[in-house]
Amino acid sequence: MIRYAFPLAILTLAAAPAAAEGNTAGCTATTTHRLIVDIRGLRASTGGVRVQLYDEAGFLEKGRWLARVEAPAGGRRSVEVCIPVPHPGTYGIAVRHDANANGKSDSGDGGAFSRDPKLSILRLKPAFAQVAIPLGAGTSRVAVTMNYRHGLSVGPER
Repeated sequence: MIRYAFPLAILTLAAAPAAAEGNTAGCTATTTHRLIVDIRGLRASTGGVRVQLYDEAGFLEKGRWLARVEAPAGGRRSVEVCIPVPHPGTYGIAVRHDANANGKSDSGDGGAFSRDPKLSILRLKPAFAQVAIPLGAGTSRVAVTMNYRHGLSVGPER
């Protein structure tokens, strides 16, 4: 399995929404296949987000991501991140918001997946089939909505 770890790079996209403008990170001009992930509904405009690309074989297994990009929230409640895709295929995206930027998972941190599957306190990890998205050649886009704990439930920020 090939693993990609790319340094953060700013990629300016003319079609980027104003709320996320200037926050696109992760790809370079030479990245052949890419996925623009529009992360919406951050609880706080602090900390950072981490986006990981998985195939079915390694989905949500520690260290089995195919590509990983970290970007600061940068004072915004929505962030665009560009993640390199090794080749066209079917992938899943997992997003984590480390709201206090301490590098640990805390109760105030959030998570999201491609296709926005319904999560619960008892089922925080969906099956690959629930998040799988087909990606073709070139540039693709996907929007994800962050989920946070609200007492004993999990869902978007209210």
